[in-house]
Amino acid sequence: MGIDNLIALISTYARFSEADIAIIKSKFTQHKFKQKEYILLEGQVSTHLHFIAIGLVRIFYVKDGKEITSYLSSDNGFVSSYSSFINQSTSYEYIQCLEKSQTLAITYKDMQELYETVPQWERIGRFFSEQNVLCLADRLLKLQSIPAKEKYFEFLKTSSEKIVQRTPLIHIASYLGITPESLSRIRSEIS
Repeated sequence: MGIDNLIALISTYARFSEADIAIIKSKFTQHKFKQKEYILLEGQVSTHLHFIAIGLVRIFYVKDGKEITSYLSSDNGFVSSYSSFINQSTSYEYIQCLEKSQTLAITYKDMQELYETVPQWERIGRFFSEQNVLCLADRLLKLQSIPAKEKYFEFLKTSSEKIVQRTPLIHIASYLGITPESLSRIRSEIS
């Protein structure tokens, strides 16, 4: 199930031979997580990049004792504490499964080996980097310059149905940088 989706996704960004695909498949391992289980804790090194075969995951950090959701991902998405993964340094973020999830994960070491053995894999690495930068830039702009109601409409428009319907409202509010009360007010206004 998940490996075919992963191969289909990366094949939209680069061409791989059957031999390359076999090598790529050999570098990913399957992981299963329970609802509310952590993939990564603050202070750990993010040693894996996870492709979500099925599930719902959030990344958050704690500021002044409050959890701030910084990213949400679901089926066919990728998740990692990216700066920790790239630098192999300790993470300031947590990665938590909001529901039972299955991932295919590649280690930092195997990622580096793929760069050496499968030249087209560099395109995939570039894709990850570009997506991460775009996500951060877009998020920063929206948090700082868009009114709460517009943030919510944009969230509804750009997020998967699974993320919109299954993510607890407290995490959506945190992700949007608004209070749960404001989000409830916005939702009642538009329903």
